Amino acid sequence: MTSLPQRPTPRAMSERSAPELSGRALIGRVARAYLVPRWMAWAGALVAGIAAAYFTTMLVQILEPATNDLMVNHKPGALVALPLTIAAYAIARAIAQVVQATLVNRIGNAVVGDIQVQLFGKLVRADLSHLRSQHSGAYVSSVLYDAGLIREAATAGVINYTQHLLIVIGAISVMVSNDRTLSILLVVALPAATWIMRRFAKRTTKAAKGAMAETSALSTAIMESLDGVRVVKLENREAYEEARVAEVVRRRQRHLTKGANARARAAPTTELLMTLITAAVIAYAGWRAQQGGMTVGAFVAFIAALGVASQSLRQLANLQTVFAEGMSAARRLFSALDVEPEVQEKPGAKPLPRGEATIRFDNVGFSYGREGAPTLSGVDFEVRRGETVALVGPSGGGKTTILNLIPRFYDPTAGRVLIDGHDLREVTLASLRDQVALVTQEPFLFDDSIRANICYARPGATAEEVEAAARAAAAHDFIMALPEGYETHVGEAGARLSGGQRQRIAIARAFLKDAPILLLDEATSALDTESEAQVQEALKRLMAGRTTILIAHRLSTVRGADRIYVVDKGRIVETGDHDALVRKRGLYARLARSQHLEAEPAA
Repeated sequence: MTSLPQRPTPRAMSERSAPELSGRALIGRVARAYLVPRWMAWAGALVAGIAAAYFTTMLVQILEPATNDLMVNHKPGALVALPLTIAAYAIARAIAQVVQATLVNRIGNAVVGDIQVQLFGKLVRADLSHLRSQHSGAYVSSVLYDAGLIREAATAGVINYTQHLLIVIGAISVMVSNDRTLSILLVVALPAATWIMRRFAKRTTKAAKGAMAETSALSTAIMESLDGVRVVKLENREAYEEARVAEVVRRRQRHLTKGANARARAAPTTELLMTLITAAVIAYAGWRAQQGGMTVGAFVAFIAALGVASQSLRQLANLQTVFAEGMSAARRLFSALDVEPEVQEKPGAKPLPRGEATIRFDNVGFSYGREGAPTLSGVDFEVRRGETVALVGPSGGGKTTILNLIPRFYDPTAGRVLIDGHDLREVTLASLRDQVALVTQEPFLFDDSIRANICYARPGATAEEVEAAARAAAAHDFIMALPEGYETHVGEAGARLSGGQRQRIAIARAFLKDAPILLLDEATSALDTESEAQVQEALKRLMAGRTTILIAHRLSTVRGADRIYVVDKGRIVETGDHDALVRKRGLYARLARSQHLEAEPAA
């Protein structure tokens, strides 16, 4: 018996605090953002849809004279003229339908592309805090899934709805023109059909929202399991992950089934009503024909028009689901697009000039969230060009947060961070980040060539510059030993390389960027002894002449730092070099003893 998953299965993307747009506002915004720029093609598709509806109506309308002139009255010339007219209408309708489909596909694909690019651009520029509030699977679902739903509603949905609505109106006009008395029966049918469609539309809307949410949860569950596949296999948890994903699939299927059931009931119910009306019409029309009140042609045209109207009403019922899903997707899309990042350039921000790259933390405080406990409080220190400063202390003390404030991944909630006297909130983001290089414990590599990864920060770098950076990072030799050298693809997140190789490519990237400020976040902690020695040598070359701030848990890597700041509970509690801090017998000394590090003997 399979045990129930212990870890909660992913749920949908949480609703954001932005006010929900009304249906009319959503429609207007979708039209302005995605249809107005392509109004000519969209208008052409709409005209083609209207033309298709017109020719469909004419094909029904011509049945009355065709039946009377050919079958009853045997009118001379009708045997040639009427079939040619029908063929002409059919050809014209087919051309209109092809034009409509071609334009709809062109517009639809362009709309999907616009939405995906726009949403990705918003996400890639969002604050780190916002991106980390959701699993990446939820964002992937929005980019891939929601865009298609909006496309269907905004293009094919609107045009097909207009076309079928006009077909219904045209069919009714045919019926009225052939027998007004008989057409009165439709007064009962149409309001009833409309009521049925609205009733089932509410159900499909609710189901569409649920299915969309669980699609995000499914993307999250699958990506999470694949990202952690080594842990899954090591702990023999394949069955557990299967059960976890299966639970999400079941929830999604439940919503999809509800929506499918609502659609399945809406169209047949509408069709049943129209069939019952048709039966009544046939009975009444037969009685009228027997009394001489209706010709055979009028009867045939009336029944054909009723059949066409019934089929179009069924399509209108199905399109309610398309609109419901599109509206739900549009709400999610615009709620994501309307989130403004907190870290923004001020109007009139100026580029940060290249200077001495002196970093100053001036009584800095920081909190994650408006009501969160302070992560940093009263942080005050300075680092000059050519100096190396180390941040050490217990995990969760705020060291990485300090690093994240320098490239403005976050802004301080109190105090200021300055470079050469310039408040970072007063300078442009691009100029600031051009002067900062970051090497982390787990450097990220793109699934591209080694060359592309090294020159990511400088796409226009020459082959000689890339090779020089790789040599400085002690990476050139192992790169040349690979089958394709610098053109070797590294795989997803650099999976085809060892940890030390990935780290040296990241260091080569920093060498090539040649930024005056260098941030190192546990850059060697995950490496074996041999790899660490190679990386340390590369880092020493990289740190030379730069303003360097490094975080390390291995105190052996910070003994040569000019100053060491001990960070605990968001505050700097000790300052000094290694030997001085050991002699103070404070927090740093306790950490040093736990790692069997002693002070150098006094001279």
